[in-house]
Amino acid sequence: MLPLKLLAAMYGLLIGSFLNVIIHRVPREQSFVTPRSKCPKCSNLIKWYQNIPVFSYLVLRGKCANCKNPISIRYPLVELLIACIAILLFPDNLSLDAFVNYICLFSIACLFVAMFLIDVEFHLLPDKLNLALLIIILPYAFLTTSIANMALGFLIGFGGTYLITYLFYKLRGQIGLGGGDIKLFGVLGILLGPEGILQCIFFSALVGSVIGIILIASGKMNKNKPLAFGPYIIIVATVQIYFPKYFELINIYNLN
Repeated sequence: MLPLKLLAAMYGLLIGSFLNVIIHRVPREQSFVTPRSKCPKCSNLIKWYQNIPVFSYLVLRGKCANCKNPISIRYPLVELLIACIAILLFPDNLSLDAFVNYICLFSIACLFVAMFLIDVEFHLLPDKLNLALLIIILPYAFLTTSIANMALGFLIGFGGTYLITYLFYKLRGQIGLGGGDIKLFGVLGILLGPEGILQCIFFSALVGSVIGIILIASGKMNKNKPLAFGPYIIIVATVQIYFPKYFELINIYNLN
């Protein structure tokens, strides 16, 4: 099993390296296929041996080989994070069902990481990533829930939040949720079902409100500045999908 875990870690490092390209290029509306990776400061093309996950960063001491400008620590951290996720999710049982479940859950986790970091930096949840998440979640949901749950979850996640956002805009003249957030709720509703997506909406709003109040009170955020809401949706959905037993401890439907 250890050799397979090591292979999973190597796979995770490679996927993490690709995710770094996604995180950098997709919000800038650049192709993530071509051209080859280059330094964002001097535009020098990065040679293959300078692009080995984590290792190259350490050898280059976190600097571009050409211009010596610092390379963001985010790159090796994302690679290491995805490698850890690949190991933690790797199944003990190597049956076909377990392997399919692993690929789906790992892919969802990778997209969550990319969407989280993009929304923090750009206040944007790109349609391309929401679509990619839909492509993964749709067949996975067919294996784990009923079509009725999928449909109702989507209607609540997308239609419910769209309606609330529309009414909020009519009453206050302000946009409550961005289009990317609404689409993310819709996609997650397919997997989580009606009860799960209601929980996700409630707790992501709760977490976002608490953290927003703390940031405003500490002077680290202007109250008139929009809050990136996607990260809170992703945090709550992560607990629901990967740690459901812990989420049940705070399940609002079990409170009297």
